[in-house]
Amino acid sequence: MMSLSLSLSLSSPTHHFASYNKQQICALRSPQSHQTKISQQKLQPSSSFLGYNPLRVSIDLSGEMKRKRSGGVVCYASAALAPRNLQWVCAISSFVLMVAKGTGIHKSFLVPLFALQAPTAVVSWIQGEYGLWSAFLALIARLFFSFPGELELPFIAFLMVIVAPYQVANLRGTKEGVILSLVIAAYLGFQHFTRAGSLQKVFDQGSIIATLAIICIVATPCLLLI
Repeated sequence: MMSLSLSLSLSSPTHHFASYNKQQICALRSPQSHQTKISQQKLQPSSSFLGYNPLRVSIDLSGEMKRKRSGGVVCYASAALAPRNLQWVCAISSFVLMVAKGTGIHKSFLVPLFALQAPTAVVSWIQGEYGLWSAFLALIARLFFSFPGELELPFIAFLMVIVAPYQVANLRGTKEGVILSLVIAAYLGFQHFTRAGSLQKVFDQGSIIATLAIICIVATPCLLLI
């Protein structure tokens, strides 16, 4: 009995001490493992952070801005080279050459050039009621008074647009009309540059306006044919 009690008394403290050691070890280990997990979570980047790349966003934004700018430039260039705008440039240049000095061209060729390249809005106004009344009053004034030489050709061009038959009026805006305008403009440009004598005289102060107008009436049909 004594040996049995001793064995029991010795075994129970051992079991208690073993369980105490296990609990203490677990208690000592658990904070460290918890801290280790926290530190690992802090050090481990999140998936959203990995997905976010500021350089990628900046590159995408810059690419989008470049596309918008290039698209805006293309749209602006196509709008500036529209046939309606080119016709306005040619009509204004023809009118400037009619009244400008410093050129030796045969200005009578500017009248059919203006009739072929006049914008639709201008032709509609000239052939409308206001245009007819303006031509009628100008014709009455011409009967009793003399016009300055610079206004003779604009007045004749005005009358030509009014009395032009539909076969001639239908040439405006067509490829045949553009080719005919290019032939007239090229002939006027040849006259202007050959009669000036030299390039220096062409770009003098007295001839620079006529030279720029000649360049415009030559370049406009070329751009319309492209």
